[in-house]
Amino acid sequence: MELLTQDIREQLLNNGQAQEKVRGTEDEIDFHPIVKLFTPDASCTWLLTELDPNDTDIAFGLCDLGLGFPELGSVRISEIESVRGSLNLPVERDLHFKADKPLSQYAKLAHEHQQIIT
Repeated sequence: MELLTQDIREQLLNNGQAQEKVRGTEDEIDFHPIVKLFTPDASCTWLLTELDPNDTDIAFGLCDLGLGFPELGSVRISEIESVRGSLNLPVERDLHFKADKPLSQYAKLAHEHQQIIT
């Protein structure tokens, strides 16, 4: 399965370009996640909102490696693609995920529950 379709990449990149203009200001944008990635045989989950327009291998979002400490930050798509769980299964895209709130609200819930809740 292709983790990021062309349409998803374009949405993430558009968000990254919009965010780049306001990063570090009070006008930073709290995007809804575009895509949810997960390990079917481990407890890793990523909710991604944008791609770095200067390096499209870097995404920003809420990252949960299953250790009880989900955090907002950047991650390399190539690293996510290389992750394998205990049964050696690759990361998958949640085909049914539809974000219903901005990333900050997912982050708040994740910190309260020590895992990403969707």
